[in-house]
This record gives sequence, structure tokens and C-alpha cells, in this order.
Amino acid sequence: MKSKYSVLIIGGGTAGIMTAAQLLKKDSGLSIGIIDPADTHYYQPAWTLVGAGTYDYEDTAKPMKDLIPEGADWIQDYATGFDADNNLVKTKNSGEVSYDYLVVAPGLVMDLSLIEGLESSLDKGVVCSNYTDPKHTWEVVKNFKGGNAIFTQPTTPIKCGGAPQKIAYLAADYFQKNKIDARVVFATPGSVLFGVKEIRDTLTKVVDRYGMHFKPFYAPVKIDADKKIVTFKYVGDDENQCVENESKSIGEKISGDAIIEMPFDMLHLAPPQTAPKFIKESNLVTKEGWLDVNINSLQHNEYPNIFGLGDVAALPTAKTGAAIRKQVPVVVENLMFMMNNKPASNKSYQGYSSCPLVTGYGKMALAEFDYEGNFTPDPKLKQMLVFNSAKEHWRLWMLKKYGLPYLYWNKMMKGEAV
Repeated sequence: MKSKYSVLIIGGGTAGIMTAAQLLKKDSGLSIGIIDPADTHYYQPAWTLVGAGTYDYEDTAKPMKDLIPEGADWIQDYATGFDADNNLVKTKNSGEVSYDYLVVAPGLVMDLSLIEGLESSLDKGVVCSNYTDPKHTWEVVKNFKGGNAIFTQPTTPIKCGGAPQKIAYLAADYFQKNKIDARVVFATPGSVLFGVKEIRDTLTKVVDRYGMHFKPFYAPVKIDADKKIVTFKYVGDDENQCVENESKSIGEKISGDAIIEMPFDMLHLAPPQTAPKFIKESNLVTKEGWLDVNINSLQHNEYPNIFGLGDVAALPTAKTGAAIRKQVPVVVENLMFMMNNKPASNKSYQGYSSCPLVTGYGKMALAEFDYEGNFTPDPKLKQMLVFNSAKEHWRLWMLKKYGLPYLYWNKMMKGEAV
């Protein structure tokens, strides 16, 4: 490794690799370093399918060394802090690394401490998560004999906000097909199934089809794995609504200050997620702890030679790989502008994100939207004979299972436009 790089990138995930690859296509002589300690890079969007027994976990992984673009240096180390005033990144083992321009894209980390009992129960017994061990999720689903199957998510932002309900729909479909007497519950701190109306209408029908119990304003606060009880706090404005919606059929018990106890025979959840500690403790973040960047140019609001993208950025949109696909070209063009003594004038990122909402085996709707929550389907879908991607379609399932992984490994990770 060098002691200084023209462009230093923190994170060898989707955002970091894509940015490096696209920059090197623009200028193969650029000095680029990528800081990431991991040996393996995972295509995490397929973990939903792994958790439903319809995708091989091994096919979601590739060695990091095979993905680092030719011409970039891989600094296999942990970033631990910043001295942004002096253009330095501190690392655990490699000392300080200097840069002209910095791209911050380390992704998110799980914070199991934010839900009582989660750390001791996760990925053991019937408590599972596609976010941490999708193979265990599949074991739990296929060994489920009946009762309450509860799916939930935390109050923090999470990678792919639709993922906790995708596995709920797949599990419900599996239980129906195998005639398992399941009471499937989707409990969320949010107010609706999905923020985009066109998609919400479809998902409402899906919930009805499976006879699922939808519980809005339910924030998980405690897991008792021994007693198999998950505790929620009702976070809606009207606590009486919580009592009115109490479901005796799933054994809910409501007490005190809108506290709900619910027994489970299996529990799937997305763990609480935050920015990494070295990001939160830096002077580069908003008061909520996310990287403080302009939401359209992705340039840092205080340090113009720093850019942030991906899950760690303070952007009011969903944290997905599809969002990164649209963010990276903006960052790359702005970096090229600045290297040529021009301002970072590309402010074209309008919050595009996408959530492939798997609604059952062989069924999927595709939610594409912007900062305003507008439904923005890709016109190219018509080439697949998908004329309304807000509706369930088997062609979209094929896109999820086969098309998107191919594009990820063979196009996105190699810096090609998709």
C-alpha cells in the first residue's frame, strides 16, 4: 500500500467496488486505495431467497481479492477514524493513510444491544434473521410445525426495508403449500406496509391472501427466547387503537403503557442497524449519526473533497443496492470534475431506490421510487413484457433470482453501466 492516494475509498461493498471500478474506467492511471478488512464479499439481496430454501448461500459469496478492480490497492484493514482537516484516515494496523479525495461507503453494522435479549437469542433455536444467517432461517422455516410465526423489524433504518416482509410472504406461501397451520404476523414500527401507494395496494392483497395479521406501530423491545415471548411497544399516536386491535387468536397480551407481549413458535427479525462506531464518533455526521452529505450531489456538506454514498449516507430514501447503482455515477462524475478543477456540479441524484418485493415462490412486484415517494418504474421492464411492475409477476421473480445476480457480478462490480 501507499501512504497517499488520489482517491481513498472506505468500504469494499457494493458502493466502494463500483466507485473504484467506474473511476478506473475513466482514468486507469488514478491512484486508488480501498480499505476493507473482509476476505469475502456477499451478494446480500439473494439472502432473502436463501432463507426460503430457493437459492444456495455459497452462490452469494466471492473472494474480495477477485473483486478489487485491477489498478486499485486493497488495504485489508479496519478504518478507525478521520482527520478530515488534514486529509487522513486512521486504520487499525496500517497507520494513517492520506488522500486527495475520500469516498466513505462502509455500510451499516448490526447493533443487537438495542433490543433486550436479542444478542443471546439470535440465530439460535427458532429466532432467526436473513440479515445474519439466512441458512438458519431456512432451517427454522422448514422445521416449523405450526403456531405463531412472527416477522418484525426495528425502529432504526435497515438495509432493504422491505426484506423483513419478503421472508414473511415466502414463509406464508411455504406454510400454505405444505398445509401447516400457521398464524403469520408481520409487526412493524411503521404505519403502512409500504410508502408507495401502488405497491401498498398490491401488498395489502398479498397479506389478505395469506391471512396474515398486520400489526402497524409495533416496535420490538425485548425477546425472551426461553419463554418464546417477544415484547413490543406500541408507538402510534393513539394507544387505544392498540387495545382495540388486540388479537386474541395470536395470544397478544397488552398491559401498562401500551406494552404488548406476543408468544411465538418462530421469530424472524431484522436486527437494529447503525452507522459504524468510527463514523458515528467522527465530525462527519448528522446529529442522527449518518454521514452528512448533500442529498443530490452526495458531496459532504462541510468537507468538499469527501463524498459519501450507500447505506451510511444521510439520505431520505431506502438503503438498497439499487440506490447505490444510481448514486455511484454521480459521485464518479463529481470526483472527475474536481480533479479537473471544476465544482462538483452533478446534483442529479433524486433519491432513486428499488425494492424487489418477493411475495411468494415465483411471484414478485418491483418497487422503484424517488425522494418524494413517486412510483418510478424502469421503462426497460417493458422489454421483459412487464407492463405494470407494481403487480405480482413471475418474470420479475426470474429477474430477482437470475437476472439481478448476473448483472451484479458481471456488470455493476466491473464498473459497467446498468
